Amino acid sequence: MTTSSTVSVETLRASATRPAVSAFAPPASRRWPDAEVEALYELPFMDLLFRAQTVHREHFDANEVQLSTLLSIKTGGCSEDCGYCSQSTHFEAGVQATKLMPLEEVVEAAQAAKAQGATRFCMGAAWRSPKERDMEKVIDMVREVRGLGLETCMTLGMLEAEQARALKEAGLDYYNHNLDSAPDFYGNIIGTRTYRDRLETLDQVRKAGINVCCGGIIGMGESRTQRAGLIAQLANLAPYPESVPINNLVAVKGTPLADTAPIDPFEFVRTIAVARITMPRAMVRLSAGRQQMDEALQALCFAAGANSIFYGDRLLTTGNPQADGDRRLFERLGLRVKVPSEIRP
Repeated sequence: MTTSSTVSVETLRASATRPAVSAFAPPASRRWPDAEVEALYELPFMDLLFRAQTVHREHFDANEVQLSTLLSIKTGGCSEDCGYCSQSTHFEAGVQATKLMPLEEVVEAAQAAKAQGATRFCMGAAWRSPKERDMEKVIDMVREVRGLGLETCMTLGMLEAEQARALKEAGLDYYNHNLDSAPDFYGNIIGTRTYRDRLETLDQVRKAGINVCCGGIIGMGESRTQRAGLIAQLANLAPYPESVPINNLVAVKGTPLADTAPIDPFEFVRTIAVARITMPRAMVRLSAGRQQMDEALQALCFAAGANSIFYGDRLLTTGNPQADGDRRLFERLGLRVKVPSEIRP
């Protein structure tokens, strides 16, 4: 971890109480030492939210939320040993392996998502990496879903350069590949894929010209210093991701993290706020774990700078708040749904 930083908590606290000015928004190219990110976490909660909301309003309409839907196009049977994942063959979590979904079923799901207000359709397959025999099928999915007027996103595991280029040529808008945690905590959770593997896939995605969707999971037993380390890793990617999903661990029975104690909800909100401050132009997304959040906690996350959610009944193999409930919450908070022409990468 980086330990040198010229910015103290006192300095950040003072800046958080100044009037709203553009200086709050850090330039996209700046570097964030781990210690400076951790100092943001240490701010008084109200000061941190004020600073995050100020940054948020400089780059987005604070009353708009982008909706994405995530479909598991191939569930279970994954050879990776990610300690949080019910789809791993290493654990007995009750998830049955399936084959890749037929194209027509994927298109039908995308049409339903669009009818419910989603503007981005994400497709996830439980693979270490896609096999060549599957590439033609997923490419067809990208083309068909994009033809519906939806933004497309895929998460298929590690990619080679040629695979990334093929997805780009098909019209893929975003590729999701999370870092999951800070480098010094990563080995506690995953042993079958290195941190360098993840960074190399992100590099292939960038070189192909695809937007990056990359975030992590909070509440796996990491320290605050390690949470800050994750955010610093994301913020220091060149450039930082266009979309940053922040997942709250869903402790699934049968996985190594099944008995992990829930994280303090205010610490989760702090993570959203720190992500917003350090990645001011990113779409910061509430992802897995939103099922366990009450409406007040979700409202705090929106106030802290979250401006995107996964929307629908399920998120891969875990539950997700019902669409009707989301719409009612948006109405109570005065939040509007972004329409495609207003979505910025």
